[in-house]
Amino acid sequence: MTASAWPVSASGTATTSAAARGIESPFYSASLPDRAWDRVELMDPWHAVWTRSRHERVVRDAVAALGLEVYLPTVVQWRRWKDRRKQVEFALFPGYCFARFDRGHRLPVLKCTGVVDIVGFDGKMAPVPDHEIDSIRTLIASRLVFDPCPLIPEGALVRVVHGPLAGAVGRLERKGPRSALVLSIEILSRAVKVTVDAADIEPL
Repeated sequence: MTASAWPVSASGTATTSAAARGIESPFYSASLPDRAWDRVELMDPWHAVWTRSRHERVVRDAVAALGLEVYLPTVVQWRRWKDRRKQVEFALFPGYCFARFDRGHRLPVLKCTGVVDIVGFDGKMAPVPDHEIDSIRTLIASRLVFDPCPLIPEGALVRVVHGPLAGAVGRLERKGPRSALVLSIEILSRAVKVTVDAADIEPL
């Protein structure tokens, strides 16, 4: 499995924050002088934009048309189509894309076609830390094999949604690419442990 994702300018072409905003980005520059770091701190924060189902690219293009820096990480996977297999590009985080903007751009972003809302808490937009976006970019650029999976804390109750254990409910004991799932009979204080793929479980 391979993946590709790049920021998109208003014209729909790949760009960097330097091209879009005239500010050097620490992701694209190995080192920055002190004055450049001061300017980076003044950049607008990233926000997660919640989109309608399968409207991630529509939202990306609409937000980019506002002149904002937008980032839609994607992953390319093989899918079977009748009698043949085909590579298909999917959003790495279905239903979401990311954009840099301040509070003044909230309403224009919300009015973009396909936008449901901007992720936030208590009615306030929640910024996404730069290092989280940069880490996703670094992973994608590395060409390493990876799979998206839910962020579930150890000890949480989860349900298996794929594979031979689909429908089974247990407690997540160990996180990782291969997670340990504990299935228990509580009144007997007995349990069994099985290994499952991290992408095959969801929180309850």
